Amino acid sequence: MPRLAAFPKAYMQALCKDGSMALEEWINLASQLDIEGLEWYAGFLEMEDQRNWGKFRKMVEDKGKVIPMMCCSPDFTHPDAAFRLKEIQKQQYWIDMTHALGGTYCRVLSGQRRPELSTEEGIKLAAECIEACLPYAADRNITLILENHYKDDFWEYPEFAQKMDVFCQLVARVEHPNFGVNYDPSNTFLAGEDPLELLKRVSKRVVTMHASDRYLKYGTIEDLQKEEEGAVGYAKRLSHGEIGKGLNDYDAIFSELKSAGFDGWISIEDGVDGMDQLERSVAFLRKKIADYWPASL
Repeated sequence: MPRLAAFPKAYMQALCKDGSMALEEWINLASQLDIEGLEWYAGFLEMEDQRNWGKFRKMVEDKGKVIPMMCCSPDFTHPDAAFRLKEIQKQQYWIDMTHALGGTYCRVLSGQRRPELSTEEGIKLAAECIEACLPYAADRNITLILENHYKDDFWEYPEFAQKMDVFCQLVARVEHPNFGVNYDPSNTFLAGEDPLELLKRVSKRVVTMHASDRYLKYGTIEDLQKEEEGAVGYAKRLSHGEIGKGLNDYDAIFSELKSAGFDGWISIEDGVDGMDQLERSVAFLRKKIADYWPASL
């Protein structure tokens, strides 16, 4: 049956950049939620010291939770081979981090959609780098999960495989028992495409999911697409919202996942307006899981 985790979307700056929030504080907040796990991020400042890895695993497990998933952002589409090798080595480091924390899923991405990069070359580079990491992951019982991503918080260009056709080509290129898809329905809207169409194309490969909902504070998706390149982070017109209140049809999503045999982790990307919002999103997803996986009650 699906299990729920939470990701500290509202606290990324505090946990990864200015250090104004300690990981222990986030663990204490998240452990009060009706969830089983906490999704981790490789860029948490306190994770730079490897001696902290075991400490945070114990801290989470002492709260009765686990760390199932690692969120990280390798950039495998850089034209320089030496740069890509360093990204592979970083991914292996993150795989070690995931293993030390007790997790079994570690995210990979394709890389940034640099203007000079052709589709064919980008898929080739990304697939080669992912495949280079897979034996290392398999040795540690880690599954690499490719997300249909929009843009890492700290990237200049959007995801190379943001568009559905490119993403599906990359997924089809990599065949390995330790490789699957992390499906995020909201990111498909940002590509100007239908999240349900993407899900139907890859549902048999989906092993984890990001539960999110998005809305535009002003303007249109077309406006967003015009301004998404050339600036670090997300466009300002875009906002994460409470799950079930945005653009996504979670009944259709969960119906497709159920029919595909999905029983993996669902990690919530929410709470940008406070923990009360995150609690409501947890409650919404709990009800949907009970509706579509009634045996889990």
